Amino acid sequence: MNYRQYVTRPLLQDNPVTVQVLGLCSALAVSSSLRPALIMAASVFCVLVFSNLAVSLLRGLLPRSIRLILEMTIIASAVIVVDETLKAYAPDISQVLSVFVGLIITNCIVLGRTEAFAMRHGPLESVADAVGNGAAYASILLLVAAIRELLGAGTLLDIPILPTRASGGWYWPNEMMLYAPSAFFIIGLLIWGIAAWQRYPRRSLQSEPNPRPGHLKYQETAG
Repeated sequence: MNYRQYVTRPLLQDNPVTVQVLGLCSALAVSSSLRPALIMAASVFCVLVFSNLAVSLLRGLLPRSIRLILEMTIIASAVIVVDETLKAYAPDISQVLSVFVGLIITNCIVLGRTEAFAMRHGPLESVADAVGNGAAYASILLLVAAIRELLGAGTLLDIPILPTRASGGWYWPNEMMLYAPSAFFIIGLLIWGIAAWQRYPRRSLQSEPNPRPGHLKYQETAG
């Protein structure tokens, strides 16, 4: 598998959220609007890339008996840097995400990629894998956040898109979209839709009619 496949496979075929069903806590909690979801996606992306690279570089030095503890320490160090950066440059967003940024330490996507991939591959491959999985996680998180904010408030990044009744427009915001259960249903629909899409070509091949007579005749002649 080349570097391009390491990046594209999580996006298209093996998405950590919709296929592996990982990282759902943050997707449910911080996706009520696009701005905090964008910051959260960038935070997970940075932590994942740093952790994969660091674990890959140190994989020959990490004792097998305590490797999980050391991996968690590396991830926690990256999370602390991200958290302090947010407090310094985006204090408002930091207050919204404070608890959830800390939970990146236990995010199954980050720990899973460091343990399953970075411990067994070189630095460049590990970075490519982290970029692919981070982008895949971000794409789902941002899609869910965009749907919820647009339908729940009529805005994207706090910019009015659908004119609401309160401002003299026609759209009546669906406030249910601003609550966590709506994210659960949206992600469930995404999981179902992607699974159905991935199975569709296989079903179409299995339901293909019997081979053409000429094809059978060729096989008999070849035999």
